[in-house]
Amino acid sequence: MVGALIRITGDWDLAEDCAQEALATALQRWPSAGVPDNPAAWLMTAARNRAIDVLRRATVERTKLRELAVLERGDPAPPEPGGFPDDRLRLIFTCCHPALPLEARVALTLRTICGVRTADIARAFLVGEATMTRRLTRAKTKIAQAGIPYRVPEGPALPERLPGVLGVLYLLFTTGYNADGSPAFADEAIRLARLLADLLPTLRPRPDSSEISGLLALFLFQHSRRDARRDDDGRLRTLEQQDRSRWDRAAIAEGVAILAALDADPAHRNDPYALQARIAACHATADSVAATDWPRIAHCYDELWLRQPTPVIALNRAVAHGYAHGPRAGLALLAEARSGGALDDYPLALAAEADLTSRAGDRERAADLFRRAADLAHSPAERDALLERAAENAP
Repeated sequence: MVGALIRITGDWDLAEDCAQEALATALQRWPSAGVPDNPAAWLMTAARNRAIDVLRRATVERTKLRELAVLERGDPAPPEPGGFPDDRLRLIFTCCHPALPLEARVALTLRTICGVRTADIARAFLVGEATMTRRLTRAKTKIAQAGIPYRVPEGPALPERLPGVLGVLYLLFTTGYNADGSPAFADEAIRLARLLADLLPTLRPRPDSSEISGLLALFLFQHSRRDARRDDDGRLRTLEQQDRSRWDRAAIAEGVAILAALDADPAHRNDPYALQARIAACHATADSVAATDWPRIAHCYDELWLRQPTPVIALNRAVAHGYAHGPRAGLALLAEARSGGALDDYPLALAAEADLTSRAGDRERAADLFRRAADLAHSPAERDALLERAAENAP
């Protein structure tokens, strides 16, 4: 809805405000009047009517008045050249324009695409809410003043912007895959990844599509477990605890086919997204945790670490080596990963240390580490799962 209003009016703030007012009106009216047969159409109509009112009162320039006429008729906006009428993908490409600083691209995407509150974004960037509000405002102003087109670019502009867009899709998927996230975000990330994978081969000159293929395969493997990640009581289940019969075998098979196609081009076998997809494939195709090809996973993380030496990859690499080569090997790598302080107070780092410590035989210390991780957990579901692990290891 926000994307459609931005496409028609060209005004980010107006689009966001009208969408939010439509949602607020629905919350007031629907409890008594009932939910309409087509809630999405009702919301879009309410938002469009609000935009009409605002544009009328503002007596904007002639261009805006022409846009007002389009809104009043309810006509769809003309399709984008090349026949790619997807508002959210266009919006992501607009957010990821290289004229914006990288931090602004991520923040604007979180706010506009994912609907994350400004206060939460500010916490993620370790700044105050007022500071983040100003950054978002500057980003939207720069888009308007620079005349950044609201479309999927073609030619040399596409490869320039594609890495940022893939990063945004990864972020969008992660928002839905997190323990307290909505699966709808993950579903949307998969839908957009498919659209992008279908779009790239139609462009001339044809850009490299290997990265989006690897990313789509990664999404499919990870999301295949969505129905097994919680039990019937809503509690989070670890890989070892999950009922693998509930995994989406069709999604896994599709991911395997995508990786097989990537194998045909050795130049892209070790792209970061492809490496992550191969790691996920090892989990998704194994019959159990014990049958998982942990040495291969550890090797993939070694390759990934050489390309992206981030604290989180270092953490996952330590866990993989702990399962492939013994818990003490994993604890040694984990100590190295934590030495820079970037993983301090990160609950998953403490949980990983607790798991490896338990497997090394020190269950009492493991229980304490699980409790400390639970104190730092970001969601009640994560906290409960960590406390359950603490109880299992308590003397």
